[in-house]
Amino acid sequence: MIPTLTNLEELCVSNDLLGNPEGLQDRISEDGYLFFRQLQDPAMLLELRRQMLTTMQEGGWIKQGTDPLEGIAEPGVQCTEGDPEYTDVYHQVYRNQLFHESAHSEMMLRTVSDITGRQTIPQPQKVARLWFPKYTAHTTPIHQDFVHFQGTYDNLTCWSPVGDCPIELGGLAVLKGSHKVGTVLEHHFSLGAGSLMIDQADYDALGLPWQTTNYEIGDTLIFPALTMHMALPNVTEDRLRVSLDNRYQAVDDPIAEHMTEPHLAGMSAFGWRETYEAWDSEEYQYYWKDLGLKVIPKDFSFANKGFDEACELARSGHEEAVHHLARLINQDPDTEQSLRAQEILAQL
Repeated sequence: MIPTLTNLEELCVSNDLLGNPEGLQDRISEDGYLFFRQLQDPAMLLELRRQMLTTMQEGGWIKQGTDPLEGIAEPGVQCTEGDPEYTDVYHQVYRNQLFHESAHSEMMLRTVSDITGRQTIPQPQKVARLWFPKYTAHTTPIHQDFVHFQGTYDNLTCWSPVGDCPIELGGLAVLKGSHKVGTVLEHHFSLGAGSLMIDQADYDALGLPWQTTNYEIGDTLIFPALTMHMALPNVTEDRLRVSLDNRYQAVDDPIAEHMTEPHLAGMSAFGWRETYEAWDSEEYQYYWKDLGLKVIPKDFSFANKGFDEACELARSGHEEAVHHLARLINQDPDTEQSLRAQEILAQL
């Protein structure tokens, strides 16, 4: 469920605390997030936007003959994570050198280190979110990031729009103070990005406010792995929403194995060699390998639970669950889950 816009409060701006580690730590401990105006260089992000959207235009996502910076989606084209046609273009975008380097800016590293009070680095897996207009059934549902990225509860998500992002374009909203639950709540199947969501009754019971804002380029929202959040739907007529969605961790914390690989690497034959092949600098290539990070196995229990629920729902003809299973089959028909999905759909 997406709360109505009348239920959304304004985010608290924390620029006054920059350079004040104790103040930053106190506020994120209380609110479960920190929001900054113009924390990142707008000029750098504008150039990154130009590069990313030009690649998307070449891939057929941005309307031909328009300025890529405007982000006007090609009519009739809609896809999302999990669709092979999404991965094909996404991995072209993923090769962008500036996209990866932006996570290492001095301002970002200093800010996240002040928040944690420890030496903090960007995780190897950088993430871009590329969201089509009027594709609201697939909007990222309410969840906690730990189920997807794991490692420790102290890991920080840093979300920033690559371009201005008013509410109607679908920025993030956070449930203020929700990190204080201190644990991962039950997550269930969802068609939305990530395929996992928290039930409404579970977050309503907390009685906490949802907060968001009309984001501008350079703005940055930072929160730990237990803070509940969601994407608002992109209800614009024709604009594609582009954002950075990166994670940071202390160097002496463990990292989940899948976070040492490129995003959506499991969707195609794509690795770091393909990511780096056109770069003109080696400065940020494989930068994490000499840091002695403790790599731990991925916990598949969250994803497996969501898949099991999708199977049960699909047996009863649940439209979204059927669509989800069909997408898994389309990704790779020979996996164990795909074979199980084929058996279920064959019975409908």
